[in-house]
Amino acid sequence: MTSSASSSSIQKTFLKYQHVFVFLAPLAFVVGVYFFAPTPEGAGTAYWVRYWWLFLAFITGATIVNTVGISGSALFVPFLIFVFPVIAGETLTPETLVKVGLISESFGLSSSALAFIQYGLVDRRLALSLVAGAVPFVVAGALLSFIIPAPVFHAMLGMALMAASYLLFKADLGHEDPGAAGDEAEAGAATDGGDADLPDDDDKLGPAGVEKDDDGTVTRIDRDGNDYTYSHGGYLERFANYSIGGVFQGLAGFGIGELGIISMLRTNVPVRVAIGSNHIVVALTAVLASLVHVFGGGLVPGAHNIDLASTPWNMVVWTVPATVTGGQIAPYVSANLDTSLIKKGVGVLFAVISVALFLMASGAV
Repeated sequence: MTSSASSSSIQKTFLKYQHVFVFLAPLAFVVGVYFFAPTPEGAGTAYWVRYWWLFLAFITGATIVNTVGISGSALFVPFLIFVFPVIAGETLTPETLVKVGLISESFGLSSSALAFIQYGLVDRRLALSLVAGAVPFVVAGALLSFIIPAPVFHAMLGMALMAASYLLFKADLGHEDPGAAGDEAEAGAATDGGDADLPDDDDKLGPAGVEKDDDGTVTRIDRDGNDYTYSHGGYLERFANYSIGGVFQGLAGFGIGELGIISMLRTNVPVRVAIGSNHIVVALTAVLASLVHVFGGGLVPGAHNIDLASTPWNMVVWTVPATVTGGQIAPYVSANLDTSLIKKGVGVLFAVISVALFLMASGAV
């Protein structure tokens, strides 16, 4: 009992001050890179500040992708392919795109996932079960990335994202907006436990927490006192989407978030809970994909591991802090945007990305 109470206290303290730990991580990363990373001979101030403007681009992109619960690379990779050459006057190699995207995404998604947990918008049971099911597909996709032709991959992902965009605009995804759990006159109970109907979870921050009744109905209350009701049904559909998305996640660092969020919404998980829970899935699979990309090349005949010495450290020292900051901003943006606006924004984003991928596959860009 004492051990359990101690663990709960540590978890609660960590979540309460998670923003401190989250911002210490990129600081430690930047300091480590500056002093220990292999950089070009004679690298001085000009080298480190050359890409300062990436901070502005990546904090905007990270806020967008984390608000809608998709992988950072879904925006970062197209940005580095289409926009970066225009501003910087140089083109990045595919290997560099993968490294910058995965390093930045791993930090940003981890940051945002913790922020969503603190906000009370993450169904950890649902998220961890999806991660467990997606792991073999992510590993398989990452290993396939060493041999699959890039145009084939771009065309496949473009079609998947176009289908996802269509579903968001046409499918019946209308389910409840958060209720005003803080209104005691309507709810009949105080959100801090009170006298009856609303759940109380002492291990969670915020006015209340989460519970599941005998019928399988989940009631969740976020930090602002909004309540969400849903069930854990629909595992089969979610497993199918996350499996396909897992293969794409392994291939290029994005895909599981884009396809997975659709199955969350179609199985009536409230939009904000779906976005928050999806962050856990995307963050953990992004880290796994990164590790396989870096160290798994030796498992595939003729493949080569990513050479860390060629990493553009003067880029990631700006992109990592930017994605972490954007990840912390996202839950507040998500909680204050209208549900229909979030869904439309995701649909438009998917359509734009799919068009870019079709152009890449056709060799037009």
